[in-house]
Amino acid sequence: MTDRPIDRLLAVMAALRHPETGCPWDREQDFATIAPYTVEEAYEVADAIGKGDADALRDELGDLLFQVVYHARMAEERGWFGFEEVAAGIAEKMIRRHPHVFGEAAARDQAAQTRAWEADKARERAARAESGVLDGIASTLPALMRARKLAARAARVGFDWPDADSVLDKLDEETAELRAELAGADPARIEDELGDMFFVMVNLARKLGCDGEQALARANAKFERRFRAVEARLAAAGTTPEAAGLAEMEALWQAVKREG
Repeated sequence: MTDRPIDRLLAVMAALRHPETGCPWDREQDFATIAPYTVEEAYEVADAIGKGDADALRDELGDLLFQVVYHARMAEERGWFGFEEVAAGIAEKMIRRHPHVFGEAAARDQAAQTRAWEADKARERAARAESGVLDGIASTLPALMRARKLAARAARVGFDWPDADSVLDKLDEETAELRAELAGADPARIEDELGDMFFVMVNLARKLGCDGEQALARANAKFERRFRAVEARLAAAGTTPEAAGLAEMEALWQAVKREG
């Protein structure tokens, strides 16, 4: 093995996938079976960033890099491309998308760079014969993230609410439709209307300049923090959530909430 860490990692991957001496589990994997691990590792990187844990971030970035190496190795075995082509491709793409850094284009502010970036991506989609406004948005994205991308793409061609107040009006409409479906108790129709409400909420976040995924993540963290505080107070009183009634837990919840 070589001294360069990336070369060593590539050699480790090749050894794991060796058809005769490699690891039985690693040899049996394919793109579809490895993909869930790739997604999981990306989320673990985000979790380490959220926690501000530098050591965990280093480890999780390594795990994510290993996923890239894994997919590149499987592609190389099929004669498609290898890790070098992956690295070269992304380097060329970043250079092409940043002519104000690597070329002679005028300096850009953040808004101008975003517009130029999107225009370049549109040209790439056209080169792949993706002519539809919504082409190229991965179907496997988390639902909230995909909803934002779908709506933002449609908004670029003028299909959008004029302001946040208009989205709130739409939310009221969708809430009324959900209430009407609850009377019929048809699970499929209820789920359909609930999905519409989620989609509108994502767009409300977009119009407010927020990220729905981050907003929900913060709400999750807040709920977890407050509920753990309720648990702690119940434990201090010698009881548990299971033994306490809803009224007692709600009273503790409101007390925790008032404290911040």
